[in-house]
Amino acid sequence: MIGNFRRVRLQRWVSFSLALAFGLLMIAPFALMVSTAFKPHAYVLEIPPQLIPEEPTLDNFVRAWSSGDFARYFVNSVVVTVSSTAISVALSAMLGFAFARYRFPGSRVLFAVLLFTMMVPGMLLLNPQFMLARDLGLLNSLGGLIVVYSVMNLGLNTFLLRGFYSAMPLALLDSASVDGAGPWRAFRSIALPLSRPGIATVTIFSWLAAWDEFTWAITILADRELYTLPIGIRMLQRAQSTEWGLVFAASLIALAPVLVLFIALQRQFVSGAFVGATKG
Repeated sequence: MIGNFRRVRLQRWVSFSLALAFGLLMIAPFALMVSTAFKPHAYVLEIPPQLIPEEPTLDNFVRAWSSGDFARYFVNSVVVTVSSTAISVALSAMLGFAFARYRFPGSRVLFAVLLFTMMVPGMLLLNPQFMLARDLGLLNSLGGLIVVYSVMNLGLNTFLLRGFYSAMPLALLDSASVDGAGPWRAFRSIALPLSRPGIATVTIFSWLAAWDEFTWAITILADRELYTLPIGIRMLQRAQSTEWGLVFAASLIALAPVLVLFIALQRQFVSGAFVGATKG
């Protein structure tokens, strides 16, 4: 009995230690980034490094925002991300509802194709996407980013929302049909309001995918005034000497909208991700 008790305590202690070590490894780079962002350039590479700056300053943030066209890059990212997220969430919500509640010829095949898109690396699609954007006249435009970002996470979003709609009680939709509501009205008036946790989940996923994307943006954009934040932050890094305080301050500015969005939707995000993943 005593041996089992000691074994359980040892297992709990080991589990706690591993979780703590893993947590520290995850937090340490972010803590270093925050610390460096508030340091004057002369103290960035000091040895031994100090996590809490002796003379914290906001100069890096002011310089990052005012350097070049950083404010324009921020606005471009907001326009592209908001537009593509809205389109992606709307499409995936309708597709998820259709795949969950209706059986039509080819529905299984179409859903399998959507799932397959989740397995294809984005780099393999770069050349076909570029050729398609060229033929459609979308090169060197924010529209070229919005179109690609709108469908980038469509498979994952549809999968999650399909699981969410599948878990929804059929009696609610049946009662709407009895009252004369068609499929569109049932979706808009009943299914969509009840799927807020799932909508919050795919909104966060779509926002993150578009907000942080670099490769496609640098591939099709030629004019500097069209650049987005990831490109703008990359331009702050130089081959010979990089002011890491400036780069990390710019990164924190770019991180702010993501944190605000996640904090606003965190409760619904957790429940939506769980239901969508388990029922999908």
